[in-house]
Amino acid sequence: MSAVPREERLIVALDVPRAAEARALVERLGDAVRFYKIGLELFTAGGYFELLEWLVGRGNRVFADLKLYDIPETVRRATANLSASGATFLTVHGHRSILEAAARAKGDMKILAVTVLTSFDQSDLAEMGAGGDVAQLVLSRARHAAEVGCDGVIASGLEAPRIKAEFGKRLLVVAPGIRPARARPSDDQKRTVDVAQAFVNGADYIVVGRPVRDAADPRAAAAAIQATIASAFKS
Repeated sequence: MSAVPREERLIVALDVPRAAEARALVERLGDAVRFYKIGLELFTAGGYFELLEWLVGRGNRVFADLKLYDIPETVRRATANLSASGATFLTVHGHRSILEAAARAKGDMKILAVTVLTSFDQSDLAEMGAGGDVAQLVLSRARHAAEVGCDGVIASGLEAPRIKAEFGKRLLVVAPGIRPARARPSDDQKRTVDVAQAFVNGADYIVVGRPVRDAADPRAAAAAIQATIASAFKS
């Protein structure tokens, strides 16, 4: 496993409609969370970059989950702009040339290539006309990411073992779709694992949204996840 501070392995997704709500949730979570994801919902609400600057200024790490997908030159230029924002991670979608363009312009920021969304399963791939199975497609996209200079991938904890077996520390694995043990997802997530299993399988980070955001006590929910992570990385 990579030398990531244990307290930073939990990334809480600020999936709320407005920046003011995101700030309120961050303040409620306090020191239970060090790393936050801000994605498309907040990007379309206004105040995205002000929120990013505020998070960085208070000592948090930020994952800009924008899933850039456009012609390579546009992605390169957008990545270059974001590289000065203070974000730690940026997600990029797409083919080899798009990933390569982002990797060239990343600066100190790390590029995470999206493999297959955790809301997709085999039937979704068939509908899109993609050949092979989910695990094969994830591994193929991880290979492309590594070859062009990306730093990691977004992948389900289910695929983390195969990625780590092939790439070890070369690629970070950031796993969304985290749900409680023995619970069937009641939302759009299809390829899920629980917190402990994600790290057993080799994930470096997990992204948790609804289980923290929608908890009766979000801080207690985050603290419980942090306790599970601490147990997983006991020396």
